[in-house]
Amino acid sequence: MEIRPLLAGDFNAVVALQRLCFPAPFPAELLWKPEHLESHLTRYPEGQFVAVREGQIVGSASALRIPRTRWELHPAWEGTCGDYWFSGHDSTGEVLFAADISVHPEARGLGIARKLYGARMSLVGRNGIALLATACRIPDFRASGLATPQAYADAVAAGSMTDRTLTPLLRIGMRYRGIVENHMDDEESGHAAAILEWTP
Repeated sequence: MEIRPLLAGDFNAVVALQRLCFPAPFPAELLWKPEHLESHLTRYPEGQFVAVREGQIVGSASALRIPRTRWELHPAWEGTCGDYWFSGHDSTGEVLFAADISVHPEARGLGIARKLYGARMSLVGRNGIALLATACRIPDFRASGLATPQAYADAVAAGSMTDRTLTPLLRIGMRYRGIVENHMDDEESGHAAAILEWTP
């Protein structure tokens, strides 16, 4: 398994990977296009990673730097990133915002997400960034039977329930800080996301 920087030649493979990772009912219009990835690479190449296994891209991770003041307001995903082109990237931002992570469905359970987050944590440490943060999908909420995303995420964080996205991130040391409502058009997650942080 190799974790390496995103290259221009990876764009089509990453776009295809994301479509495998986020099938309907996740809205297709919210997924990356090659021109988005090109903009990410231009604005902040250090924050873009892929995982390669046996010559195939099986994981990708996109991130940008944002001011701590913006992060603490917890705007919706587009407000946090600026837009799909990461126009909100601030090269002096104190927070590395983990905007996206994708792992091939047939390669899950191999520690790929852990390695991609490890690359992000190393980037934070090398560059003196104060905080790694993300707003994490909670895609098993709809099937949980609980009434609200808050109740569900609290239960997952307490260890009484598991979520295919949130639970692994908690296991690698991301700290749960609550919920942001109306984070993106995400029916499975009740349109909410779990606020997660990690400090070096």
